[in-house]
Amino acid sequence: MKNAIIDKNVLIKILDEEKKAGKKIVFTNGCFDILHAGHVDYLNKAKAFGNILVVGINSDLSVKKIKGEKRPIIPETERAFIINNLKSVDYVVLFDEETPENLINELVPDYLVKGSDWQIDKIAGRKTVEQNGGEVKTIDFISDQSTSKIIETILKKYKE
Repeated sequence: MKNAIIDKNVLIKILDEEKKAGKKIVFTNGCFDILHAGHVDYLNKAKAFGNILVVGINSDLSVKKIKGEKRPIIPETERAFIINNLKSVDYVVLFDEETPENLINELVPDYLVKGSDWQIDKIAGRKTVEQNGGEVKTIDFISDQSTSKIIETILKKYKE
């Protein structure tokens, strides 16, 4: 059932089997509201840490809590579909909380990856990963691109 948007409980069972087979699990997360080159580069780099890349995607409810009522732009099912169809991504799972900490506590990946704009001690799920012998990694961004900046650019161009 590779490369699938998957229920958390099913994913836990699959990852347990993959770990028994010696595979290294990488987890990262984000809103991925408007996909851009920085996202794709980031996910490719994250996958390089292990064998299986799991991407936790903030649900629409979660994005609203974090970014405000006007977000997300793209609905969760479409965001998940897009991320799910990138070569580097093996599994996509949605979560409703503001952080993926509960999800990480249940999945217990070997590597937890975030962008270098995050301080390692502030990364949700860090303690669980490290206490179970895993590592937390950060990745530098290739550009200063973000969904918020894309939205600003669009609004600016349409006001002209």
